[in-house]
Amino acid sequence: MKISMQELLIVLAIVVIIFGPTQIPKLKKMFRKSKKELQDSLAESDDE
Repeated sequence: MKISMQELLIVLAIVVIIFGPTQIPKLKKMFRKSKKELQDSLAESDDE
């Protein structure tokens, strides 16, 4: 499934409307932390 540029812009606009531009950096930090934790747990499960 491929996401077009127009669909991506619509999703980003909705996110900005819902959360406001001041909350975007906080959301980015939260997603980065969650992604790192997921990768770490997947790496641990691969080692076992």
